[in-house]
Amino acid sequence: MRYRWFIILTLACLALAWFARPGQVISQQNQFVYLPTLAKPEEPTCAIPGSSYNTLAVLPPPTDRPAALHPDLNLAIRGYEPVVADLNLVTYAGGNDTNAPQLRWLFADGRLPDFSAAYQIYRWDWVCDCRGELYSRWPTTLLGMATTPGETIHVPDSGYNIGGGYDVLVLYASPQRITLKYTREDNVVYGYTVHIEDVCVEPGLLALYEAANAAGRGQLPALNGRQALGRAIGPEIKVSIRDAGSFLDPRSRRNWWADFAPDTFLLPGQ
Repeated sequence: MRYRWFIILTLACLALAWFARPGQVISQQNQFVYLPTLAKPEEPTCAIPGSSYNTLAVLPPPTDRPAALHPDLNLAIRGYEPVVADLNLVTYAGGNDTNAPQLRWLFADGRLPDFSAAYQIYRWDWVCDCRGELYSRWPTTLLGMATTPGETIHVPDSGYNIGGGYDVLVLYASPQRITLKYTREDNVVYGYTVHIEDVCVEPGLLALYEAANAAGRGQLPALNGRQALGRAIGPEIKVSIRDAGSFLDPRSRRNWWADFAPDTFLLPGQ
């Protein structure tokens, strides 16, 4: 008889636990059951409230291979290595393009960031279609720039208009990197290209790129200068800039940081 009442009491406790509200504490003979409360999932941390993005027609032909596998569009295919280089602005001799992208506008406050590290990108051997040696013409071709995790990252402003008032097309985007092109061709052959690594691409922009890419790349996302495109993942973003396909030195004051005074003077290629 005692065992029958014990079974009945146990079942009653289980029934109370089953029908209790989330977070409710149930007491039975000084024993407690704590039920979990289900919380609404948080929004992605790289979301930018109020952001919206549009597409722009791309000049044919489309890229000659899937963008995610293209060493000119996805910098991860080439890869890069840390190198030792002066982490200051430098001034190279020669002319400059007053319409060139200004890297200060990667940041909402238009600042000159602390340069946190230098990297060198691998060349691509198009004969074997494989990775070559590291670039050596410039001391660095990929520059780390100090960030506050979660701060917004923006399109470097320029004097170019590729149509509709836009500065760039998004040639490639993934959750942690993006490639911007300052012309409407689906390649890096003409004009400027900027690669940004370690950036959490805004979810709406990433979804728009993925849909446009899947639809054949006849149109791609287009962005204005200084428009927010995502958020810094950690304490550093990595930035590379190219002209007509060639990787250049991101520290060049005359080209990419024209509003800031020079720290050193170097001749081309030194």
